[in-house]
Amino acid sequence: MLLAAGESSRMGRLKSLLPWQDGTLIAYQVRCLLDAGAQQVIVVLGHQAESVRPHIPKLPGVRMVVNTRYHEGKTTSVKLGLAHVPADVEGVILLPVDQPRPAPLVAALVQTFREHRAPVTQPTFGGKRGHPIIFRADVLPELASITEETLGIKPVVDRYRTEAELVPVDSPVALVDLNTDEDYQDALELWKEYQPSTSPSAPPP
Repeated sequence: MLLAAGESSRMGRLKSLLPWQDGTLIAYQVRCLLDAGAQQVIVVLGHQAESVRPHIPKLPGVRMVVNTRYHEGKTTSVKLGLAHVPADVEGVILLPVDQPRPAPLVAALVQTFREHRAPVTQPTFGGKRGHPIIFRADVLPELASITEETLGIKPVVDRYRTEAELVPVDSPVALVDLNTDEDYQDALELWKEYQPSTSPSAPPP
């Protein structure tokens, strides 16, 4: 699930449409999720949805939904996305569009999830937990009840903190969060240097 409904108020321009890797950030994120082994990518749009829609790759497995309540907070996007998740999924990768992640990193998470089936699977760098997070299917009902008042997904992640499967990575890309233009410029430089120590083959979709 790729969350791309926000107003990008701190950035001052739509994060989804930031230039990234010879395209836009949202196109990069969609392709990376697919390349990493996601069977389906549900893109949750909201603010200026019609401007963003043309930049989403028209590929098998990509589905767009529009959150008309995006101004109420990110939890509304998570809940809307969950409402469109197939009933037979094994788990859901949750990734905000402003947290770009290369396919090898996501593929390592998918591989680890399929091996261990932990309720939460999460990358780490320097002792800090990053994103995306994979939630096992039986945890999804708890995600569906999150609220802005209780800080969104945080209580769910904290509940499974000791059971989580952590995947160490050797680059701060696991922690990148594009809130400001300075963050964006720093991330562009970081991507020039990023070389994963291992590049696990993504399982077939």
